[in-house]
Amino acid sequence: MALSKDDIRAAAERLDGAEKTRKQIRQLSLEYPRITLEDAYAIQKAWVEMKVAQGRVVKGHKIGLTSKAMQSALNIDEPDSGILLDDMFFADGGLVPSDRFIATRVEAELAFVMKHRLAGPNCTLFDVLNATDFVVPALEILDTRVERVDPETKATRKIFDTIADNAANAGIVLGGRPIRPLDADLRWIGALCFRNGQLEETGLAAGVLNHPATAVAWLANKIAPNGLALEAGQVVLAGSFIRPIETRKGDTIQADYGPYGSVSCHFA
Repeated sequence: MALSKDDIRAAAERLDGAEKTRKQIRQLSLEYPRITLEDAYAIQKAWVEMKVAQGRVVKGHKIGLTSKAMQSALNIDEPDSGILLDDMFFADGGLVPSDRFIATRVEAELAFVMKHRLAGPNCTLFDVLNATDFVVPALEILDTRVERVDPETKATRKIFDTIADNAANAGIVLGGRPIRPLDADLRWIGALCFRNGQLEETGLAAGVLNHPATAVAWLANKIAPNGLALEAGQVVLAGSFIRPIETRKGDTIQADYGPYGSVSCHFA
């Protein structure tokens, strides 16, 4: 790790302040040019611990950057992950308060709800399917507490910035019809994604590492060295299979999963 404990704590406090004031901070990769992935996850962990101390409850995990195209664009060879907290969950068809966020985008995903504890190492896709209670359509609401483009240097956000920023996670909506993990070929579950009734994006869940359960297995193995596991009852967002849809106040987002129902939210 290149950053000191004080640096990590200070970065977490700045992210927390940015979220509360809705004012983005400068990219951490510019502030700390020697930052590593380990540093970025340490900042994320410190920020999550800060939120838990403020009364939040950990409810699960999110996985991002699961497509080859996104990984190539950021010059990485694996996904990233973040933490889901209790105040990030919004009702299907309900209102999302726009004034809580800075610059929202929405992605369509499958969420795995764990039936049994799942721990790595050597966790496989089949272990994930066996440990999953059900899979459900979901929308992930993204936000960024870090500037996407630096106004001075024009540098764009790096993977370190995204990871430290809790993998850009801000909210989650679960909906549609719960699916038992062996009752469908999850790779072929797709979604038509609409903004205000206009079709914006489409995709298949196979876009997530060829099978969304592969992403969940990756996460279980990734967190195992830290003594962590996916716990029973936790929700795991497996990763988006569409490009993010930009949203503004007044927008309604709906993802139609065909025979598996739909999930929607309105930014009020």
